Amino acid sequence: MQILSGKSLPRRTFLQGMGAVVALPYLDAMTPALGGLGKRAGSAAATDKTRFVAIELVHGAAGSNNWGASKNLWTPAKVGRDFELIAEGALPSLEPWRKYLTIVSNTDVRMAEAFDAPEIGGDHFRSSAVFLTQSHPKQTNGSDLFVGVSADQLIARKISADTVLPSMQLCIENLDQAGGCYYNYACAYTDTISWASPSDPLPMIRDPRAVFDQLFGVGATPAERQERRAEDKSILDWLGGAITRMNKNLGAADRARLADYLDDVREIERRIQRVESRNSSGETRELPGAPVGVPDSFEEHVKLMFDLQAVAFASDITRVFSFKMARDGSGRTYPGSGVTGGFHGMSHHGGTEARVLQFEKINRYHISLIPYFLDKLKNTPDGEGNLLDHSLIIYGSPMGDSNMHNHKRCPLFFAGHANGFLAGNQHIKATDGTPMANALLSVAHGLGMTDLKSFGDSTGAMKL
Repeated sequence: MQILSGKSLPRRTFLQGMGAVVALPYLDAMTPALGGLGKRAGSAAATDKTRFVAIELVHGAAGSNNWGASKNLWTPAKVGRDFELIAEGALPSLEPWRKYLTIVSNTDVRMAEAFDAPEIGGDHFRSSAVFLTQSHPKQTNGSDLFVGVSADQLIARKISADTVLPSMQLCIENLDQAGGCYYNYACAYTDTISWASPSDPLPMIRDPRAVFDQLFGVGATPAERQERRAEDKSILDWLGGAITRMNKNLGAADRARLADYLDDVREIERRIQRVESRNSSGETRELPGAPVGVPDSFEEHVKLMFDLQAVAFASDITRVFSFKMARDGSGRTYPGSGVTGGFHGMSHHGGTEARVLQFEKINRYHISLIPYFLDKLKNTPDGEGNLLDHSLIIYGSPMGDSNMHNHKRCPLFFAGHANGFLAGNQHIKATDGTPMANALLSVAHGLGMTDLKSFGDSTGAMKL
């Protein structure tokens, strides 16, 4: 770790206090440290700073059903730039963001299908393992797991190896973490979307407090963390002197940018503290078994996780996140959607039009939370642009029509410009039978892995 020295700041500069380490956002004072690299090296440095997020939402989409597809509940009717996001569909909340939006429709995830008779019926218990690996999981209840290396981990090795944390894995729902689930699949296949190797699943973090401590509590002992919480202190209270010294070396614009960033960190911490206080009050919880730092509100939880990702990107602590917003087979209800039925139950709509439309409301509600994250990234300066200019966000599902347990016409879209790799304002419809892996292979190439010849069951890179 590097602390201030000289007139120009290294990109990797930290504020340090007792049990607290806070990385800085990008500041103008860091420009001289990059300016001498030359045009070519500067361009490479910009590419290296691309951020990547993969968001999985299980159970497919109402628009993947035959009738739902005919009504364009997920896929727009037109391809190219002149597409419409209809009010009845899942994506109208993304209309203000179409400049950053690339919809990829009609791709299949064949590796999530049953290959042999014993695998029939186990789609919910292998699909998540396929989402970012595009490889077929070995059916086992034991420790002899095998699927594939996930795209987020390949990307982390390329763009995030020099960060404090190469990647982070987040989730919203409870995970079994060990043992066997159903249809002779180990729960590890259901519990994560990130695989460091074909046999090494990466655990996902559900508790926002645990995420916060990983991002900003480097070096803190459990006793120091407990002291901060007991005294209701902010982590920034331990950094007062460091902040003062830092500001003496910054211009007015940088001081304002640093103040905004630290305000974001403080506000996130306050929200976590409020959740912990509410959940420790003895009042009946909607999620009685959840950690004290986990909000009972789905929307509050998701937004906290998005805010944590945004500050991590702003400070360049990590450049890669995977985010699992639900667990396959989840019966959770979403009051904000206007639907009272549980998620899994509503996904098995029987193909009846009224029930497909009810499931569509849940899809629409989930997508409606994404603009919160996009707005956060767009309003965070990063070099000559903003974080949304420099990010690539994947949102999708490895399942298509969950009522049929099939993996065709799987929902998928990208957001962000990824340092110029994606132009946005585009709907690309793949030819029938195209693997989703083709789109992920193209993403890998766009993020610098041009020597990667194939990924999963890809048949070639898709032109994005």
